[in-house]
Amino acid sequence: MKETVMLPVTNENGYYEIRLESIGGLGANLCGKMLGELGLQYLGLNSASFSSYGSEKTGTPVKGFIRYSAADQDIRLHSPIKEPHLLAIFHDALLTDFSVLNGCNENTDIIINTMGQSTDPKEMDKNSGMAENALKGLGDFHGIYYVDAQKIAIETKSRVNVVMLGAMAKIMGFIKPEYLYEICEKTLGKKYPAALAGNLEGIRRGYEEVHSVGKEAGGKKSSQRNVGESAGEKNQDIPTWGYETAPAGGINPCYGNSVVNDLSPSRQGFFPVFIPERCINCGLCDTACPDMVFQFQKGEFKGREMMINKGLDYYHCKGCLRCVDVCPVQALVSGVEAEHPEKQYFLPNQQLQRSPVYYEKAGPDGYVTSESYLTEKRMKGGEV
Repeated sequence: MKETVMLPVTNENGYYEIRLESIGGLGANLCGKMLGELGLQYLGLNSASFSSYGSEKTGTPVKGFIRYSAADQDIRLHSPIKEPHLLAIFHDALLTDFSVLNGCNENTDIIINTMGQSTDPKEMDKNSGMAENALKGLGDFHGIYYVDAQKIAIETKSRVNVVMLGAMAKIMGFIKPEYLYEICEKTLGKKYPAALAGNLEGIRRGYEEVHSVGKEAGGKKSSQRNVGESAGEKNQDIPTWGYETAPAGGINPCYGNSVVNDLSPSRQGFFPVFIPERCINCGLCDTACPDMVFQFQKGEFKGREMMINKGLDYYHCKGCLRCVDVCPVQALVSGVEAEHPEKQYFLPNQQLQRSPVYYEKAGPDGYVTSESYLTEKRMKGGEV
């Protein structure tokens, strides 16, 4: 144990609480574990951390929960955190679902990984506006912060989770950077020594490059903050499809069709770019695609009537890039999604019942971290 810190603010139970909102593959589970160990081993606090997730695969929702309390205050609550003091959103596309902000109030600091989009508030609306629009009208938060963790992770050959770890420490204001370096070396250094330098640099840049809207990152917090209405309670117009809004009789008129599932947050930085003039309409991409993304219509190719590939339904594309691997003529190539904000070949599935208008304006971005990439590139690229 290095020192005993004073928590800047606690709730009625004496806890400082952190909630991580992420998707599988971005390392939120490991980030939560490191935050938990930091509190116990370096800050002289009691701490508890755990994660909640379904199937353990890239792109599925992941939540992390971390509680801190003073050394003389036992942590006897082990339920999910409803009103966090710090909310970390690991992927800006998660803001298309307002439920990630549930429980946030004037006590809450929110940090958003913009995933390749500009972190300049003036540019956010031009590039995507996703984070800004999601936060409008949902009440007052204690602070809102942005960090381009994807860009930093790529440049440092690290991972989004270590960049977010550094950014969160800066916002909390009571964790010294040297403690972050030590816990990273202890947790990751022995297992992935070749990636350690990049991870440490990712932490440093996350700590230094996070910036706020309205106040300086790491600013002093008032210990008198009171719990108020949550963001979800303030906004009653959040669109949902549940008991009262489901189709009449609770019957799904589009059986066998995904009418609400948005797979776009599963993509982590790279996505298939379609080059129509190269396409020979062989259909291998459609055969390899696990999510029926490609849209074919009757047409003419080289004087013959046949089914023509008209484009991709990126609303359902999860970025596995299998189509890129099987395309024999490179009509599908891997591209960095942040470099293609306007997808002229985006063709939504005509059977969709809920048009993804928010996505047509802004595509999500991230960093490839699936196991298939890790196996091949762990040492070369520095992923861990």
